[in-house]
Amino acid sequence: MISAFVFKSLDRNVSLCIVILLAIACVVPALNLLVPTDNLFHIPTYAMSLFGKYLTYALLALALDLVWGFCGILSLGHAAFFALGGYVMGMYLVRQIGARGVYGNPNLPDFMVFLNWKEMPWYWYGFDHFWFAAIMIFAVPGILAFVFGWLAFRSRVTGVYLSIITQAMTYALLLAFFRNEMGFGGNNGLTDFKDLLGFNIQSQGMRASLFAASAFALAVALLISSAIVRSKFGKVLVGLRDAESRTRFLGYRPENYKLVTFTISAMMAGVAGALYVPQVGIINPGEFAPANSIEVVIWTAVGGRGTLIGPIIGATLVNFGKSIFTAQFPEIWLFALGALFVATTLFLPKGIVGTIQQILKSRNDKTRALSFNRLPKAKNAEKNADIPAEPLAAE
Repeated sequence: MISAFVFKSLDRNVSLCIVILLAIACVVPALNLLVPTDNLFHIPTYAMSLFGKYLTYALLALALDLVWGFCGILSLGHAAFFALGGYVMGMYLVRQIGARGVYGNPNLPDFMVFLNWKEMPWYWYGFDHFWFAAIMIFAVPGILAFVFGWLAFRSRVTGVYLSIITQAMTYALLLAFFRNEMGFGGNNGLTDFKDLLGFNIQSQGMRASLFAASAFALAVALLISSAIVRSKFGKVLVGLRDAESRTRFLGYRPENYKLVTFTISAMMAGVAGALYVPQVGIINPGEFAPANSIEVVIWTAVGGRGTLIGPIIGATLVNFGKSIFTAQFPEIWLFALGALFVATTLFLPKGIVGTIQQILKSRNDKTRALSFNRLPKAKNAEKNADIPAEPLAAE
């Protein structure tokens, strides 16, 4: 039953994208680990880690597209779920440091020793086990999204009001995690990671493994998202996006559909954050910044919301451009990003992928129309050819 559900979700574009992601997960680490550094086809570790970070951004954009592109929920707080997943992974990585920290305390992280904490808070217990951290990566963002969504959707908060509330949520978390009393490192956050699953987190092999895991996670998330939107559940989501009142009058409960989708999307964002942290080596409250959530919206809009593949392309292209602009022209990057969003809104309202799909569809429609118009004429010509010509009258 599950396999049938999965195979129904595979159209040509999604299948091709998944195959490409799985190929990237295998080929790129191989070119980094097996090809000599002086070879033309060798991929440097720093480049692999950089594109691994892009893959986590793409997963975050895909999570937003699931709720914005197909459910009509413009969330300006998805950076909160991303950061929570990152903090969960950061807590596990900090617990792996042990006595190798600056202060040499085997029981408390360095920032707790510095703040003169006597014991570890209760919510840090269990994070010395990877299986517990893996569960929390899904549970923490999922529970927050479920509680927030239950309160918001039951109250029928929609449109710009819902967007403002989601942004207020992530800003509140930003202020909370800045406080040292919260026990998450305050302004400095969590860093100085040593090991992951017993392996050196800075080693070339672990870097390649994290890249492969990011590509694989993105492929799985794309498969799950496609299965959702192409199912009957997904058809209802599109109905809610286009005409929520009519869908409600048909007997559906929009708040339940929104709640499930919002929770799944938050868990996907949490996974993206968990894969992001070991590749960049730090997590701090700055990841909760509302501007980060707005950037995710821009990635999704540029790629094409409601297309699944578009946000992946948009996140990769925009962040690649960001890496170039911030290195060459750091003072104008925000202006370039704003101009990109304005240009997309004016000239590419459907995004890159959406515009390409629209052009291909219009061409296919014209081809079908021409074929339809020519078909009757051909049939009439065949019929007329079968009728013998009348003899000419004698003069």
